[in-house]
Amino acid sequence: MAAEMALLKPISFRPESNSAATSTRAIFGLKATTKPPTYARCFPRMSAGAATPPKGKPASKKGKTAIKETLLTPRFYTTDFDEMEALFNTEINKNLNMKEFEALLQEFKTDYNQTHFVRNKEFKEAADQMQGPLRGIFVEFLERSCTAEFSGFLLYKELGRRLKKTNPVIAEIFALMSRDEARHAGFLNKGLADFNLALDLGFLTKARKYTFFKPKFIFYATYLSEKIGYWRYITIYRHLKQNPEYQLYPIFKYFENWCQDENRHGDFFSALLKAQPQFLNDWQSKLWSRFFCLSVYVTMYLNDCQRTAFYEGIGLNTKEFDMHVIIETNRTTARIFPAVLDVENPKFKRKLERMVEINTQLSAVSSSDDPAFVKNLKKIPLVAALVSELIAAYLMPPIESGSVDFAEFEPQIVY
Repeated sequence: MAAEMALLKPISFRPESNSAATSTRAIFGLKATTKPPTYARCFPRMSAGAATPPKGKPASKKGKTAIKETLLTPRFYTTDFDEMEALFNTEINKNLNMKEFEALLQEFKTDYNQTHFVRNKEFKEAADQMQGPLRGIFVEFLERSCTAEFSGFLLYKELGRRLKKTNPVIAEIFALMSRDEARHAGFLNKGLADFNLALDLGFLTKARKYTFFKPKFIFYATYLSEKIGYWRYITIYRHLKQNPEYQLYPIFKYFENWCQDENRHGDFFSALLKAQPQFLNDWQSKLWSRFFCLSVYVTMYLNDCQRTAFYEGIGLNTKEFDMHVIIETNRTTARIFPAVLDVENPKFKRKLERMVEINTQLSAVSSSDDPAFVKNLKKIPLVAALVSELIAAYLMPPIESGSVDFAEFEPQIVY
């Protein structure tokens, strides 16, 4: 959900020293039984960095350090819960079709994946076989994925708690989605144990700062996050099913059912948006829809292009994979958002490529040994160029879309 924030700052990407890797683990309360490997950041989730504790304040116990919040850190979110309660109050909002939400609730209660996330001995065996940079890649994958899932769990859990009196049906759906996110985070955290690590989720909850988003922005961003997650997972699953020689770790075998949780979550948010027509039927909605699409797509593309080692490790071409995910997500999003980007226009791809070039130059400046003021001077024309490309992409003629009947959004399994 923090994807749009990447529009303001380039991604820092460079091989880390052992001390830097140790600091990263300290952020999450991780304990390494062996010397952490030196490796580049490879997983396409937003990264977190460690900050040196202020003078006079000792570091936390068990190797935990303060967290330096950057524009690309996986954010934990909060919102205006009073406004949320008003939106889902059936006395105030007559657009709420509770029969439809009750049908969605039954879908979540069915809990199709209740017995899906069961581990076996393949996990530990695969982890033990990974060495060197490849091992670091998968550790990073598990760390970032677990953090992102846990962030969703916290938001959904709080929404379920706060809406319990106002709208029990909506509240229970949020509670069940938090169940899904907790299950995912726990499964990923158990994967870290295969690498002799553990993510301290309690420490993470207390240490992280929470970013405020208005409810409508939560709806836009979370819908996109869930749907793009679906397309990423199902694409990786299909690829590895056809190319089993790249199945380096068994967690990918679970992606087929896993992605259906993401899909159901996205369908729920599409229903929420349809129940709030003011978020879909005016000119401001069109502008915000395009903004969030651009933010999510650009962030994913820039992140992934700097982390090609992960995708190459499982036999994927990073840019082809990303464009496939962007196009499919955009087509899905066009069913609910009032306007989307024309991502299949070759000009859009060329702009993404130009942004990658600029971001690479910005990263090189950031990692140089120049004094801070010199770095800032060098960044000015590059930041201007990046902003120019972003604005040009945003101003491309959009595709008018959305506003179909809710009946077309009945829960369904999509592969």
